[in-house]
Amino acid sequence: MNDATILVIDDEPQLRRALKATLTDLSYSVMEAKSGEEALEKLRHEPADLILLDLNMPGIGGLETCRAIRENSEVPIIILSVRNSELDKVQALDAGADDYVTKPFGIQELLARIRAAMRRSPSAVEHEAQIFRHGELEIDFTSRRVTLSGNRVRLTPKEFDLLRFLVGHPNKPLPHRKLLQAVWGPDYGDEVEYLRVFVNQLRKKIEPTPSKPRYLLTEPWVGYRFAAGGDESGS
Repeated sequence: MNDATILVIDDEPQLRRALKATLTDLSYSVMEAKSGEEALEKLRHEPADLILLDLNMPGIGGLETCRAIRENSEVPIIILSVRNSELDKVQALDAGADDYVTKPFGIQELLARIRAAMRRSPSAVEHEAQIFRHGELEIDFTSRRVTLSGNRVRLTPKEFDLLRFLVGHPNKPLPHRKLLQAVWGPDYGDEVEYLRVFVNQLRKKIEPTPSKPRYLLTEPWVGYRFAAGGDESGS
């Protein structure tokens, strides 16, 4: 069914064993780490296709582990945590996570989140151009490569998919729910904080002046819009 490798990072041995048994039964390959330090060492020698990361761990902790992984990898990361506040979720997403699952969780919910994190959204439009250029921004959709003023910009998979969908509907206000379901999947729609964090991350990476965005504009109470005609209003 699956040939992906999942790294489970959690200091609870019972949870690691349960996840390994379930994921192995579904033909995933599973690696385990009981701390952030152990996980980072393992990733130096063997890459993973997806990471399940606990926030509350001894040592460097989940947030710092997430940031460290993001320095060198675009691998999808799902946070597992007993914390359920919006602030906790925003901090995790801002650290580079793709999704956030609150403990205790049902295994079917987690499996759905794994599929969502590993999916690549379809082309935003039926006949999508292979390369998009606008001002100093260039996007190669085939190689998933983004450059700004000739310099390579590293995006996570979900950042790229969100940017591609916005670019595919230029100058059109896109509602939060539509963006979430297009990029994360049909089970999403209320996670507006995801978009807020990811758009802010994209602005830091592709906007010449992130505080005065030229490309990624906010549509108050609606969603976001990619300005392809020189419209620099919005923030």
